[in-house]
Amino acid sequence: QVQLVESGGGLVQAGGSLRLSCAASGRAFSSYVMGWFRQAPGKEREFVAAINWSAANTYYSDSVKGRFTISRNNAANTVYLQMNRLKPEDTAVYYCAAAAVLIITTDINDFRSWGQGTQVTVSS
Repeated sequence: QVQLVESGGGLVQAGGSLRLSCAASGRAFSSYVMGWFRQAPGKEREFVAAINWSAANTYYSDSVKGRFTISRNNAANTVYLQMNRLKPEDTAVYYCAAAAVLIITTDINDFRSWGQGTQVTVSS
């Protein structure tokens, strides 16, 4: 299993940018599909973005497509989420997660390792 620690959250004005990082420790980080999810108050946790082991394939939710970019550095055991043109509706706790699967997935049930989350607040 892999242990995950997110960082980079904070308060930003609408239209601004933030970059989240997720540092992984444990075995074989490069073999995991990595994902970002978010959970707003009173709402279910939802998929944001995913990236396969080689970074050749990425997938985004419709709500963030064109504004967010997921990337990874396997040598540094880190996955990133660059968030641009932020909106108040992006306000949530953002979670990094790992899935021990061969093909990129967006199914929350495939992600068995989770970080503690980092708060992102976008003011209008």
